[in-house]
Amino acid sequence: QVQLVESGGGLVQPGGSLRLSCVGSGFTFAGYVMNWYRQAPGKERELVAFITGGNMTKYADSVKGRFTISRDNAKSTVYLQMNRLKPEDTAVYYCNAEAVTMTGLSTYWGQGTQVTVSS
Repeated sequence: QVQLVESGGGLVQPGGSLRLSCVGSGFTFAGYVMNWYRQAPGKERELVAFITGGNMTKYADSVKGRFTISRDNAKSTVYLQMNRLKPEDTAVYYCNAEAVTMTGLSTYWGQGTQVTVSS
């Protein structure tokens, strides 16, 4: 059974930091691109960052220079280090795994973790 389990969300003051973790199981983690998405109330889900199996990374302009995505394939875990957090970073953050397989696009989602940035 495929699972993606996020953790690390919470309430933090503006300017603070959080580190999100997402542990995958039931699939070949190293072969998947790992994405972090977020969805704020009343807004569409947006891609925050991704990391390929070869550790190539890309970030949304809104988080560039503040967030860092990384992965540990031995632990089947992807991380999102979030620094200098702003109130507009408040959202539910979702982990996503994606790969093109012989049968088509394979994609899995976690349940989400709430991040609230507020004083």
